[in-house]
Amino acid sequence: MSRNVTFRKSRHSDMQSGCIELGRDDHLVRVRDSKAPDAGTLGFSIAEIRRFFAEIRTR
Repeated sequence: MSRNVTFRKSRHSDMQSGCIELGRDDHLVRVRDSKAPDAGTLGFSIAEIRRFFAEIRTR
């Protein structure tokens, strides 16, 4: 993972709830737990993230 990844949390989240943060790393979107940022990340292609968000928007 690139050391220059900037992670962002949704503006709809608050400090009390569990959230994820997203960041771009070359050709991947990195996902991490906002309450445990040093616990590691998951990497997904841009196409996978787009499918994921399209699916959750329909629910």
